[in-house]
Amino acid sequence: MEALLEQTAREPVAPPPPLFNFATHLFALNAARANKPAYIDDHGTTSYGELEERARRCASALRALGVHAEERVLLVMLDTISLPIAFLGALYAGVVPVVANTLLTAADYTYMLTHSHARAVIVSEPLLAQVTEALKGIDDDCQLIVSQPRADAHANADANANTGTALTAPRFESLVDAATPAAKGSSSSGDDIAFWLYSSGSTGKPKGTVHTHANLYWTAELYAKPILGIVETDVVFSAAKLFFAYGLGNALTFPLSVGATAILMAERPTADAIFARLVQHRPTVFYGVPTLYASMLVSPNLPARADVAIRVCASAGEALPREIGERFTAHFGAEILDGIGSTEMLHIFLSNRAGEVEYGTTGRPVPGYEVELRDEAGRSVPDGEVGDLYIKGPSAALMYWCNREKSRATFLGEWIRSGDKYRRLVNGCYVYAGRSDDMLKVSGQYVSPVEVEMVLVEHPAVLEAAVVGVDHGGLVKTRAFVVLKREFVPSDTLADELKTFVKGRLAPHKYPRDIVFTDDLPKTATGKIQRFKLRELS
Repeated sequence: MEALLEQTAREPVAPPPPLFNFATHLFALNAARANKPAYIDDHGTTSYGELEERARRCASALRALGVHAEERVLLVMLDTISLPIAFLGALYAGVVPVVANTLLTAADYTYMLTHSHARAVIVSEPLLAQVTEALKGIDDDCQLIVSQPRADAHANADANANTGTALTAPRFESLVDAATPAAKGSSSSGDDIAFWLYSSGSTGKPKGTVHTHANLYWTAELYAKPILGIVETDVVFSAAKLFFAYGLGNALTFPLSVGATAILMAERPTADAIFARLVQHRPTVFYGVPTLYASMLVSPNLPARADVAIRVCASAGEALPREIGERFTAHFGAEILDGIGSTEMLHIFLSNRAGEVEYGTTGRPVPGYEVELRDEAGRSVPDGEVGDLYIKGPSAALMYWCNREKSRATFLGEWIRSGDKYRRLVNGCYVYAGRSDDMLKVSGQYVSPVEVEMVLVEHPAVLEAAVVGVDHGGLVKTRAFVVLKREFVPSDTLADELKTFVKGRLAPHKYPRDIVFTDDLPKTATGKIQRFKLRELS
């Protein structure tokens, strides 16, 4: 009810016009900001004017290569300025960019190239070996283009020459330099296919999630502007990479929709790499994931509050433990707006609000989205009970490409079945209970692994925890994999202490029967714990 009142109190967001190309939309929005920095990457600064010109040149280059409207181009690119140029250039040309995880194997890229029938693949030079190997396994005619931004180009060319492996594929930046800027963008409609994102594929082959031009618009209008309050004067930094739906919104859709400046980082988002950008560039909006926030807080190099300029943070990917949120805010003075989004919904649809944060919850529905919790029979569940999360909103994907079975199971009319379990509190906040396929039935009662994990990380010795079910003589029992903070040492005594700690806070059947201490937890590239790998170890 509170979310409904909030939505009706706000002015309704105007939909995009019937003819709507998102790249053209951004270029028009920022026409008066030609000299303002749009991006700061590891190689320098790119202005809004330069971004538009180079994206329009990219559109011409793709057309000159024979890539036609609605055909796909796979982007296997690190977070440098070349990725937004390639993405926006493709949109402008009516070509469909397929943004791929940069941490995959050659076999994964072979699957994506075959599944998407990509006409071209643009790859960052450090990732060239995997993509070159992947191309050997496809039958389609696919053009290889190598990205070597700015200063890297000469150094990498020299290095390749010295090893006898000089690149024969055209360089993306050179193609862009040589092209004439396209005079006009593709006459797309808001419902035209704009781009794909592949799911993580943790439970099978990755699914090609198909999004429209209008979907990008809706995430900015419904979440970025009213929830984050992002404005032109902000400097934003996302630890989540652009290939992740979360990162694409954070570092492209949102800043460019208001004329803000975004920081890009090609390297892995370690705590020290994050600190360097927070101190040097002083971003005002920071986007992370719970595991990163936890590692930042335990680092001896954690910067002082006075050394950074963060005003608000966001978190997604996993539920943010209460203790992590409270400690972060106590240190930096900035709240973390924990939320949940999905590749299928493109960005966050359930979120905490600035000034109303309730750590330990995922907040309330973002106005413009509706959520329902349903039982296995499809009936609504009352407050306090766990149910399957369904979402309805304008940024929903169209389908999974060439996967009718999965599409039918997920896209149910106006609703999307998320695969997540939640319970709603009487105050309207939602509490994460885990993935539907991670739920455990212990002693005839359901146990949410996330609920147990949230309690474990409240113990002063625990940095991270993951809970899975294991077979004990035909019965399911819980096992916790625990990563300790550096000052603590694993022991049987500590394991017993952790069990007692959980027993004192949850129902008796929920405490972990086994504690396994480990140095780290397996995670996806987006920071999600891969519980299925832990189950394989059990």
